[in-house]
Amino acid sequence: IPIGSPVERRLRLRGPTRRPIRWPTKPTKSHQQYITVAQAKKGNTVQVHYTGKLADGTVFDSSESRQPLEFTLGEGKVIKGFETAVDGMETGESKTATIEPSEGYGERRDDMVLSVERDQLPAEISPEVGQQLQLQLQNGQSIPVVVTAVEDGSVTIDANHPLAGKTLVF
Repeated sequence: IPIGSPVERRLRLRGPTRRPIRWPTKPTKSHQQYITVAQAKKGNTVQVHYTGKLADGTVFDSSESRQPLEFTLGEGKVIKGFETAVDGMETGESKTATIEPSEGYGERRDDMVLSVERDQLPAEISPEVGQQLQLQLQNGQSIPVVVTAVEDGSVTIDANHPLAGKTLVF
């Protein structure tokens, strides 16, 4: 049944009660969030509560005190391993997924750690270890970096994602 057709609008189901929703006109995005599907698949917009942990159990992020994460499967807005774990899940289902670096934020790359002469930094910046900065690339794009070492004439910055090279558990 084509999405948006009168028949589809009459048959669309809402929430755990699975009562039909009837729209006099085309459904809005706010109506879409109540659609229940048998299994999440590519193209579905899903809402997921999660807790992200490192392999040692350290929590690095959680939606517990926030709204659930909403994304569309197949758009690449979340890491590949998380999307793969959600694909095929049913409403109300819980699961644990272990995501290797290759399916997460990638392996840690030594070529993303750079030593920069202090005079290349803006004068108003006093670099400190752990400080987050934005590195402006020649094409105008900026990427986040973290200061990992400060020497007399140079500063070492790391452009790896903080979770690169780590096994993640959701």
